[in-house]
Amino acid sequence: MGASCLLVLCLLFMSLLIFSIYQEKTQKEENSPPKEQENLDVLEEQPEEDVPQRKEDTPQPKESVSKKVEELIERMTVEQKVAQLFFVLPDSLSQVSQTTQVGELTASAFGQYPVGGIVYMENQILSEEQLTDMNQEFCRLSQEILGVDPFLAVDEEGGSVTRIAGNPAFPVTDVGDMADVGSTRDPNQAYQVGVTLGTYLHQYGFNLDFAPVADVLTNPSNTVVSRRSFGSEPELVADMVAAEVRGLGENSIRSALKHFPGHGATAEDSHEGFAYANRSLEQLRSCELLPFQAGIDAGADFVMVGHLCYPQIDESGEPASISSWAVTQLLKEEMGFTGVAITDAMNMGAIANHYSSAEAAVRAVQAGIDMILMPADFISAYNGVLEAVNNGSISQERLNDALTRILTVKLEGQGD
Repeated sequence: MGASCLLVLCLLFMSLLIFSIYQEKTQKEENSPPKEQENLDVLEEQPEEDVPQRKEDTPQPKESVSKKVEELIERMTVEQKVAQLFFVLPDSLSQVSQTTQVGELTASAFGQYPVGGIVYMENQILSEEQLTDMNQEFCRLSQEILGVDPFLAVDEEGGSVTRIAGNPAFPVTDVGDMADVGSTRDPNQAYQVGVTLGTYLHQYGFNLDFAPVADVLTNPSNTVVSRRSFGSEPELVADMVAAEVRGLGENSIRSALKHFPGHGATAEDSHEGFAYANRSLEQLRSCELLPFQAGIDAGADFVMVGHLCYPQIDESGEPASISSWAVTQLLKEEMGFTGVAITDAMNMGAIANHYSSAEAAVRAVQAGIDMILMPADFISAYNGVLEAVNNGSISQERLNDALTRILTVKLEGQGD
């Protein structure tokens, strides 16, 4: 009996020991986080960049604008390249005066001549719906043919030069003459002009305004610039121009500074014939060029070169719009402008009375102009430039430089 009792006591002791060990192990497991939670905690403690991403979450590299520009140029025919250098009225495509819609004639002509830009005058602007539809249709055609929007522009300065605000069919505010804005000496007023113009132009489908006027009114007898200028003080005009450019740009509207290198010292009207500015290059640098430089620095994508003659600088007596000293040497090289240099309207008397449309267009491009605005005879001007490209009078380098500038500005703003 004694041996049997001892055996039972030993078995009981062993059972209690095993139960105690099991209970302690169970308590430890209950008080410890699960294995999956431990792994999660480890991941959370790692730096964010060490956490592996799923393949679909990895950002895809964006194609650069310059690469897209190269691809567009590569795909274009020489005829399409030349067409991109022109900025014309809808009438120039349809060959019908006062074109107010993109009908079959206009669409067919655009297919043959996919111009780089369309500009509107008062007689193309009837109503909000008509204008918006027309701009949308030109965008659709250009995207279909080239894969890029056209420039869609209007002269909407305010005051004496308005195409939309002066039309009672449009419920928009006329910002008034820039002379009144300049007299406040408050650049914020010019900024608000840009905001107001930019807001309604963008609403109607435009992407470019031929404004602001960057001319310094140094000749009080000047009737062309007159109240379109912010004033006679170069620093004040510079501040106002830069502010308006910012206001337009913040509302997806590109700016075109005009009339380079400065129309404020002239007495003549370039709409009728040559306009002369008896100014030296030093005088331009200390006065007229300051607002243009300020506008460029503020982000203006276009500079409009005027049909202005500077006999002290260029003895040839030819207008700046077809002179390399003004466009290439002064604007592009000295002032560092990398955007689009565009002529003033080529149907003005200063050009149309002295040169054929073809000659003027070719000479402008050779001088460094990137876009030809409103030639008197678009088809003749187009054929003249095309022939000059084909025979080498306009080099491939010059053509590609113009196209690169045009397409870069388009792609940087596309989708606004």
